Amino acid sequence: MADALRTDSVDQADSIDFWTAAVSRTYVDLDCTVPQDASAISGKIESTDLATLGLSRVAATAQNVLRTPAGISRTSADYFLVSVQTSGTGIIAQDDRTAILEPGDFALYDSTRPYSLHFDDPFAQYVLMLPGATLRTLVRDTNELTARAVSGRHGAGKLLVSMISSIMDDVDMSAASAEAVSQSVEYILVAGLVGLTGVEKPAPHAASQRLDEIKRAMTAGLRDPDLTVAKVAAALHLSLSTVHRAFAGEPCTASEWIWMQRLDGVKRALCEPQNAHTTIGALAASWGFTDPAHFSRAFRSRFGCSPREFRDAIEPVR
Repeated sequence: MADALRTDSVDQADSIDFWTAAVSRTYVDLDCTVPQDASAISGKIESTDLATLGLSRVAATAQNVLRTPAGISRTSADYFLVSVQTSGTGIIAQDDRTAILEPGDFALYDSTRPYSLHFDDPFAQYVLMLPGATLRTLVRDTNELTARAVSGRHGAGKLLVSMISSIMDDVDMSAASAEAVSQSVEYILVAGLVGLTGVEKPAPHAASQRLDEIKRAMTAGLRDPDLTVAKVAAALHLSLSTVHRAFAGEPCTASEWIWMQRLDGVKRALCEPQNAHTTIGALAASWGFTDPAHFSRAFRSRFGCSPREFRDAIEPVR
């Protein structure tokens, strides 16, 4: 693990304050309390980063963890977190919903709104942390996905639990591999959430084919800085409104999809060893970005860090 924080490194009387600081450092600003019959917390957090995805393993004694309005005002970070229960029982509450997690189950919660985690007994979890913008470009209606338990005993949930366990036990991989695995985790997470809520209905066959055709045309022109939705529509002999309607059931608009794919392209390029000495500006330009400041803002919004911060983070594992 890249980082390990454990309460046995401090006096028991200081364990609650230490633990509160540890979880706040690893995730977002949080408050921790213990049951009335307890006076300390015993716990350990092991954490690492996989491209722009944060992964951690937590094991601790009974406690309540709160994301309060005051904490949000202190650090207004926009992240989605996913708790994957591995032992004990966890309870997640957000948006007037409550998810009860048994070993193998997972649930999503949003750092931009208050939430609580409750553990009556010792527990262990894996926790994923990804930028809010990343998930919102992959799935719609994220406010309807929080605090809903997804079973890890079958389907996408089972695959996600297995993948996270393997990654946490073997995080020694190249930057390019880490980026590919990170993206796979994100897509499997989305599959599990969509399977639970049914927020995305299968598109009719003809509409699905048209959307695929439009996306193929956009992908072919991604590196062209003059690419626009209107140009794609004209090339396919479609009206502009037809292209926009094709994206009506998607989590992003047609223009946002183009930007998202370009940002993903730059992110992948930053991970490739052959680009280690190519400037960030040149890589961005090769993917159709002509305004460096706008590119940097868009990259941070989607991935939670600047392009420079991302490159600096992956350099040690090239």
